[in-house]
Amino acid sequence: MTGPRPARMRLHPPHGTVIACESGEGRYPLDIFAGRHRLRADEPREAGGDDTGPSPYELLSAALASCTAMTLRMYAERKGWDIGRIHVAVRHEKIHARDCADCETREGLIDRFERVIEIEGSATEEQRARLLEIADRCPVHRTLTGEVRIETRLVGAGDGGVTG
Repeated sequence: MTGPRPARMRLHPPHGTVIACESGEGRYPLDIFAGRHRLRADEPREAGGDDTGPSPYELLSAALASCTAMTLRMYAERKGWDIGRIHVAVRHEKIHARDCADCETREGLIDRFERVIEIEGSATEEQRARLLEIADRCPVHRTLTGEVRIETRLVGAGDGGVTG
């Protein structure tokens, strides 16, 4: 089979592939391999984990926050704007659909991301308004708000392990 090898065999998966493997150091800790980078994920203590790394939802929030900041930086550079440092905070929570006035879903829980952007420098009001619009165009934002399809398959140990 073609595709990436399991993390235990290949610690540097190809660009675009991320591998998460149980670390064996507790109930939920995972070693995550993304290219040449290694991260850790875990659940917080109140969820039965050891809190040795961010939770999966914190990692998802980090993806949105970092993509937003990078997108804003790229846009500002293209425009030649000297706006200072950009900070993006993202908070994720599950809320009841009935509590969301502008949501299509009316029953059950929905995911809510709150994103707060701070620009340290002296951006004009016009620049700030445009950057706020551009934030919604970051690729991770578009992924989270667009149609998503996840295809999953299970392989056995003798099948070559994790494949892409």
